[in-house]
Amino acid sequence: MLARGKILWLRLSRQMLQPRRLAFVEACLIGLVSGVAAVLLGQTVDWAGAWRVHLSYHWSAYLVLPAIGLAGGLLAGWLVERFAPEASGSGMSEVKAVLARVPMPLNLRIALVKLISATLVLGSGMPLGREGPTVQIGAALANQLSNWVPTSPEHRRQLIAAGAGAGLAAAFNAPIAGVLFVVEELLQDVSDITLGAAILASFIASVISRVYGSHSLDLNHANLGLPDTTFFAQEIPFYLILGLLAGVLGILFNKGILESLAINRRRLRLSLPWRIGIAGLVSGAAIAFLPATFRDHAGLREILLVGSANWSFAAIAFLVQFILIIFTYGSGAPGGLLVPTLALGAALGYLVGAVEHSLLGMSAATVYAHVGMAAFFSAVSKVPITAVVIVFEMTTDFNLVLPLMIASVVAYLVAEKIDRRSLYDLLLEWKGIHITKEPGTEGLLAQLSAIDVMQRRVETLSSQISIDEAVQAFSDSRHRNFPVLKNGKVVGIVTQEDLVSIASQQSGKDTTVSEIMTPEPVTVNPTATLAHVLHILNRYHLSCLPVTENRKLIGIITRSDIIRVEAERLSGNEQIEPKSAPSYVVYQTRAPAIGKGRLLVPLSHPQTAETLLDMAVAIAKDRNYEIECLQVIIVASGRIPSETPVQISKSLQLLQRAIQLGEEWRIPVHTEIRVAHNVAGAILETVKARHIDLVLMGWKGTTSTPGRVFSRVVDTIIRQAACDVILAKLDDKRSFDRWLLPMAGGPNSSQAIKLLPALASLSTSPQIKLCQVFQPTNSTPDTTLLDKSVHFLQRRVSGEVMATPVCANSVSEAVLNCAKQDNSDVIVLGASRESLLQQAIQGNIAENISRKSNCTVIMVKT
Repeated sequence: MLARGKILWLRLSRQMLQPRRLAFVEACLIGLVSGVAAVLLGQTVDWAGAWRVHLSYHWSAYLVLPAIGLAGGLLAGWLVERFAPEASGSGMSEVKAVLARVPMPLNLRIALVKLISATLVLGSGMPLGREGPTVQIGAALANQLSNWVPTSPEHRRQLIAAGAGAGLAAAFNAPIAGVLFVVEELLQDVSDITLGAAILASFIASVISRVYGSHSLDLNHANLGLPDTTFFAQEIPFYLILGLLAGVLGILFNKGILESLAINRRRLRLSLPWRIGIAGLVSGAAIAFLPATFRDHAGLREILLVGSANWSFAAIAFLVQFILIIFTYGSGAPGGLLVPTLALGAALGYLVGAVEHSLLGMSAATVYAHVGMAAFFSAVSKVPITAVVIVFEMTTDFNLVLPLMIASVVAYLVAEKIDRRSLYDLLLEWKGIHITKEPGTEGLLAQLSAIDVMQRRVETLSSQISIDEAVQAFSDSRHRNFPVLKNGKVVGIVTQEDLVSIASQQSGKDTTVSEIMTPEPVTVNPTATLAHVLHILNRYHLSCLPVTENRKLIGIITRSDIIRVEAERLSGNEQIEPKSAPSYVVYQTRAPAIGKGRLLVPLSHPQTAETLLDMAVAIAKDRNYEIECLQVIIVASGRIPSETPVQISKSLQLLQRAIQLGEEWRIPVHTEIRVAHNVAGAILETVKARHIDLVLMGWKGTTSTPGRVFSRVVDTIIRQAACDVILAKLDDKRSFDRWLLPMAGGPNSSQAIKLLPALASLSTSPQIKLCQVFQPTNSTPDTTLLDKSVHFLQRRVSGEVMATPVCANSVSEAVLNCAKQDNSDVIVLGASRESLLQQAIQGNIAENISRKSNCTVIMVKT
């Protein structure tokens, strides 16, 4: 009997562990837990909000509301900063990134911190929503469950999507909308397992929310006592106007959110708790000066929906909520944005409805308020189907369906025309995360981009060189087209025909390249497909195209490059890949994001890492920067970085030292280990993803790669990094007492001078010498620049500062002689990108000094 029971149990276990059945069982559990978490969040927020409003009536609202906002914000910010920085903000964009296979943490710790901090923020009166927290909580709980019950990566994504859908369904009491949001925005997958899991989880979470929740978002007419909804054909123009206004204002709302985040990130030198606390203080103070109805955000929305408001009340509500939502979310407060968009849409719709009612007298303004919610939601989130369904589920009024569809689709089309990205796509891009769809079965020219086949090493000309120097450059090169640069930006292009034409007219001694070049040449972005590149080449009858990013030259592509790629593919050569595999983050730590910028330090050699970290700390202290330490582990090109097992123990030792230094000097230090095919690519990905302002790299002083100035990695970073770069060749002494700064008078030297006080702090008594090289002439050298520089440094450096003019024919030889005579420990050189990489015409002064000098050389690329 026992044996038969054991056999039956084993059979049942095997059946339950089948992927499809297991997914449905887990979906039920996820829906149950997500629903309970949403109810807990909703009930505690309602209780805290009622207590706050109650106190504001018995005590002075001008003191109570700001004080509660400040206290709640400070405590919520401390919890997030101390225990889970990933819990800041809405959380919706992070969930979308995880579902797009971006490695980001999503676990039980984040869910708990999000639950508590969101309760504090929303309960203290900040005008944010609870749908973002419930989505992140549901997704985090689902991900934690998938960690406890090991599954495939695709199965895990489906469970996370189900958890997110359950969180949204519980927040809005709208199970169908939860499913549609998963399909339309998050996962964009309609497989049977995904749909089934999302439906089950959303249904169960919504049932729990309806049974035990507060029904604060239930807009059913029976509850609100609204008259029957009407719809007439004469009202269609007003719904079109509502959709148009919602589309434009929705885009303005999205832009305002990004600008608020940028201001808090770059300009406010405050910690996260104080940013959220001040947001709560300002919100409380603003609400205290408004009528008492503004103290309850849910009640404010209901006033607009039941018709007890007027047009002036709706206008004030829209303006105040619009500003406060943007201001509060920019602080990093853990709260959602979808519920606030419903409130804004209700106010906007009420205004349009009031105009319609005064002119035609057909439908009440409350009908337009309901429709406005869906329209504004659709414009902000770019999910028109979900917007229609979510309001319909909350009202259960079939008469609203047609107006909802008209306004939502118009709002979506208008917003899509202005900016195709949804709010959550914009938030991800602001964080440096770009989600792209995988290529399908399109042709080769549509699969490959310019960056895949372009020539990265480009010979360029400066706009100020003479025609004779340009002719010499052409004679030394096989190329027949040279991009012309000024301050690192592409300003023109010179062809061989241009030189022939000018040579037949006049001598080129007194003429510069800028006078004969073709200004503002046609360029392409690195992400442009080869089909688009070929179209541009044919349209303008060109033989090559510069590839630029924000006008910075990163490569050049020719017809020959495209023909070569097609020929290799036709001949069966499969070495060409449509997209190179991105690097993969296998380890990361995050410190509080409280700095004004970020300094990236790639660490590779233990013998130089300590000195580079000391330099990074000195610069970070001076500029109030955070430090980002990167370790890159290289794998073979035939292996996929995200699927290759690696050992990280040695890398962790280097990163741990960086964290210790940060703790000693109270500087935020983030760390990352990336697995990649090449170091340069991993560094550039980090620069873009982490919004890096400055890169500090070491250089061994030699290179064995033909055609490279410094090395393959260094040249690539100097050419392509969209930020400043400091390149340091370290000597064996690692002494920083005697400093030499050669000057040329341009902006590059001034950048080196501004950096010098921070670096000089590495020595207790630095001795700094400035030198400016002049050509040997009978005239007296102009030392105005030297005098100003000395005056600047004497006020900022504790040690001795002196200056001397030097007459010599060779700048590099003069600098090396000065360094040798003064026994200098460090030479600091300022240079632009093109001057660091220029060899063909003038030679590379910075590289020449660095190679021949025995002391430390620091090159600053601006």
